[in-house]
Amino acid sequence: MTRRALAAIALGAIIAAIATAVFSGGFKSENDLSTHANTGGPMSTGAVSGSAFGTAHAGDCLTWTEDDASDLEKVDCSSEHLFEVASEVDLSNFPGTEFGPGSKFPGVLRFSQLRDEHCTPAVNEYLGAKFDPNGKFSVGLINPGVAGWAAGERTLRCGLQYSGTTGNPQPIYGTVAGQDQSKTWDAGTCIGINQNVPTDPVPCTDPHAFEVISLVDLGAKFTGGFPDIPDQDKYLEETCTQASNEFLGSPDALRNKTLTLFWDNIDLTSWLAGSRKVTCSVGKELDTGGFASIVNSAKGDILINGAPPIPPPPVPEGRSLPVPLPGAGN
Repeated sequence: MTRRALAAIALGAIIAAIATAVFSGGFKSENDLSTHANTGGPMSTGAVSGSAFGTAHAGDCLTWTEDDASDLEKVDCSSEHLFEVASEVDLSNFPGTEFGPGSKFPGVLRFSQLRDEHCTPAVNEYLGAKFDPNGKFSVGLINPGVAGWAAGERTLRCGLQYSGTTGNPQPIYGTVAGQDQSKTWDAGTCIGINQNVPTDPVPCTDPHAFEVISLVDLGAKFTGGFPDIPDQDKYLEETCTQASNEFLGSPDALRNKTLTLFWDNIDLTSWLAGSRKVTCSVGKELDTGGFASIVNSAKGDILINGAPPIPPPPVPEGRSLPVPLPGAGN
C-alpha cells in the first residue's frame, strides 16, 4: 500500500500546535504563560548572563548546552550551533510604555506576536525571499530573559532555528542561506511516536511511527520548472517502491509486514525557496488516523503495537495485485 505525504500530514498537525511555544516564544521564565509541555527551549539569558546575547548581530550563530542557556555563546557558523541571527529589534524605540523602563516582562503570547510581526519578514529579507516555510528551519526569536529585561535590555534577536517536532532544538551546520531547507532525514532514521503522532528521531529499537528508507532529490529528475504533484507522485511511486524493495530485501516484504509505503511532496513555495529533497518512508497507518507503534528496523523482525505482524493470505495464482491506493492528499 502506498500513501502520499502521510507523514507530512501527521507532522503538520503537531508542528502547528507547538508553533508559538517553541523557541520563538522567547527564553521563558516561570512567570510566563503556560502553552504546551516539552517545548524543549532554553530558559533565560541576556545582557546580565553574558555578552553573547547583547552583542549578537545578523549573521552570527549562537549555541548553548545548559537548559537555561546560561552558557550562550557565539560560534563560527560552520560548527554546530542552535540559532542563526537574522536581525535585531530594539523595542525601546517603540512608542508607549509597554516596553519602557520598569515595564513588565512580556509573556509567551506577546513574544509570539512580536516574532510574527518582526521576525518573519526579517528572515525573508535576510534570506533574500528564499525561506521555505515548510522546511526544517523555523523563524525564531530570542528575548533578553527576565534578568536582562529587568536590567533594561530591550533588544530581541530574530533568526532561524531547527526545532524537532516536539520543539527540542536540533543542531544546525553551516549558514541557512544556500543550503537545501527540505525537512528530511537520512535513510535508516526512525521517527519516534507519542499518542500515534510522530515526534523526533529515536533509535529504531525504541517505539517509532515510521522509518525513512530513502532520500530522493527531485531536482535531479525535474531539471526544468516546478513539477506538479501528479508528476511528482508518478516518479516517487516508482522510485520509493524500488527503494522499499531494496531496503526491506524483497518485493513481498512490505506486504508481509503489513506496512505502508509513503512519501512527501514539495509545493511551489518550497520549490521556489530551493528545496528539492523528499523522503520515502514505511510505517503502519491506523484506520482511525495516525500511526501504529513499531519496534525495531523494518529491515528485520518488527513488532507492531507489541505483536509480530501477521502476513495477509497469499495472492491467488492468476489474480493480479491491486492497484496501489492513490496519495493521501495534502
